[in-house]
Amino acid sequence: MSGKLFLGFFLFVTIVFQSFVSDEAFHPYHVGSVEINYNSKSRTFEVTGRFFLDDMENGLGKKYGGAFHFNDEKYKAKLNDALQKYCSEYFKLKADNKFLKVNYIGYEEDQESVDIFLESEPVATPKKVETAVSFLYNLFDDQINIVHIIVNGQRSSEKLTYPNRYLYKQF
Repeated sequence: MSGKLFLGFFLFVTIVFQSFVSDEAFHPYHVGSVEINYNSKSRTFEVTGRFFLDDMENGLGKKYGGAFHFNDEKYKAKLNDALQKYCSEYFKLKADNKFLKVNYIGYEEDQESVDIFLESEPVATPKKVETAVSFLYNLFDDQINIVHIIVNGQRSSEKLTYPNRYLYKQF
């Protein structure tokens, strides 16, 4: 099952589960997905992370203090600032043994999830990709991050479960 389908399935199960219990119940799974896609035209890695909205709000709150609320325009600047710092700490990327500068682009949210967008500096088509992904490890000791690395159409996926954060792939 692809990562998007996997996360979509868990989001669906969570929504159904929550509809049968009180509004104060939390979803039973702590899972996110990170897709790292090499774009040969721009020569950059385009990164999309998808997480449960409440988990990311709570992760940011625990890390930086205070309240964070997606779907509330007055928090947008605060969220962008916090997400930029958070991503720089909890996501690292190397191509052919060289650390890449990764820029925060922005986020989009819906009622249940948030997508976070990042982009690397330009780099030649890599033969080896290494990443450290630890999103929400500061909040949950059962967090699962499903990581997809795509280079020249070749997709490699793996599940990282806390505390494991490192992934290495040859292309």
